[in-house]
Amino acid sequence: MRILGLDYGSRRIGVAVCDELGMTAQGVATIIRKNREADLEAIAGFIRLYAVEKIVIGYPLRFDGSAGTQCEKIDRFAKRLESRFSLPVTRWDETLSTKEAEGILREIGMRRKKRKGAVDRLAAGIILQGYLDSLCEKRGPNGPSVCP
Repeated sequence: MRILGLDYGSRRIGVAVCDELGMTAQGVATIIRKNREADLEAIAGFIRLYAVEKIVIGYPLRFDGSAGTQCEKIDRFAKRLESRFSLPVTRWDETLSTKEAEGILREIGMRRKKRKGAVDRLAAGIILQGYLDSLCEKRGPNGPSVCP
């Protein structure tokens, strides 16, 4: 099953997709937000291209586990995704995923200007990989598929 991962922000949406076995996530694009319809159409293109069956969207919980105002925006966007694409949308805790992505890009020596475009798609990959890893843990050693 192909799963699309999204890191939703006010200016950009990071996009990641997993392999067909659902084991590894890879950031594939950063959508520069224009308006609601353009954003959804760009996401529709990735859904068609990768034959996506599920969407995982980063859900920015506070450190105490509670939902903040950004979660309300994610909830509204997730409902639009569900309505538009008739796909299940899972909200996944994204706490510090952007900071982690920025740190990785800094470590590899990417210049600040280039990081701006890469950080969102890398954060989407981190979010999606976290979700995939949790599925792997739930399957257990005798589960139906092989996990790393």
